Amino acid sequence: MNDEILLLLLKDMFPLEIVNVDTSSDMLTLEISKTAIYKVLAYLKNPLDFIYLTSLCGIHYPERELPLGVVYHLHNLYDNKRLRLKVFLSDEDPHIKSCVGIFSAANWMERETFDFYGIIFDGHPNLIRILNVEYMDYHPMRKEYPLEDSTRTDKDDKFFGR
Repeated sequence: MNDEILLLLLKDMFPLEIVNVDTSSDMLTLEISKTAIYKVLAYLKNPLDFIYLTSLCGIHYPERELPLGVVYHLHNLYDNKRLRLKVFLSDEDPHIKSCVGIFSAANWMERETFDFYGIIFDGHPNLIRILNVEYMDYHPMRKEYPLEDSTRTDKDDKFFGR
């Protein structure tokens, strides 16, 4: 199965749910609407045989209209075909349906994404922090803080190429 056939199958099944298609990178990348991601993942697993969820992670692009995102990497082991799916969410409503019912391996990956990005996976069996302390009141991988402390006086910028 090549990218063109896979894309035709998905566009035929989900004509309005595919927001964007990117073929410029090493694998086919599709942006899917938030409401359809569960159905798309289920369809990709059966009948299209993308049975292996390689990774699931969060992303944060603060300059975008929908700054939070979830990236899914799937692998069809029979055809040795890889696929990347992206879903973008707003800061005000960072909810998305959990895919643990489709891929049990998503359990800890969704917990880690919640822990670091604050994305809430509705229907997750145990959505609690996995690496950070439970009383932490922020999500450390969000780009909400400056990279440098502007109050520092001990740093000479000429040593840093500025």
